[in-house]
Amino acid sequence: MKNNAVEISGLALTFDGRRILDDISFCVPVGARVSLTGPSGSGKSSILRAVMGFIQPTAGEIFVEGEEVDASSIWRLRGRLAFVQQEPDLGEGRVAEILQKPFSYKINSNIEYDSGRSESLFDELLLQRSLLEKDAATLSGGEKQRVAIVSAILLNRDIYLLDEVTSALDAESKKAVADFFRRANNITVLSVSHDRNGVFFPDNNIEIC
Repeated sequence: MKNNAVEISGLALTFDGRRILDDISFCVPVGARVSLTGPSGSGKSSILRAVMGFIQPTAGEIFVEGEEVDASSIWRLRGRLAFVQQEPDLGEGRVAEILQKPFSYKINSNIEYDSGRSESLFDELLLQRSLLEKDAATLSGGEKQRVAIVSAILLNRDIYLLDEVTSALDAESKKAVADFFRRANNITVLSVSHDRNGVFFPDNNIEIC
């Protein structure tokens, strides 16, 4: 368990009275890049939400870096996790302001916003730097996805949970995002996709049936 970033044991999840997952177990070692695949509705996104503590398991256990996810630990554990959704809600205002806002939260008091790194990440993910001065409401779906990814990266989390984060991107932009996470140091990535072309790490894959 010590060498696993995420460990899931016997996980069962119920939604609206329907069991959507039953007895799911797998481990994501520290530093691994893993893709969680399967058809739409198979519960992949729900697994990520359960790791974040947004969904209470019906049965089973979830551990993050050896610590069980429960009501007493989840707020602390979220300081090690970054969760990027398929349709991110960026909030209102200029993109630069939105990227800076999380640094005002207590959980992020030990890190500082780096505008130079923001610009560098925009370049790596094929975003125009001029978007930093744009209103977030004017961005396209693909731009919002990449801005949300930049926001997560700036927070220097240990573990990245990526839920269909390239679904609105063209092939070149998908490759830029995937390449970034493949070469990034000292992080663990668990990504979700039902689209085989959107799988970041096809050689390290867990399929949910």
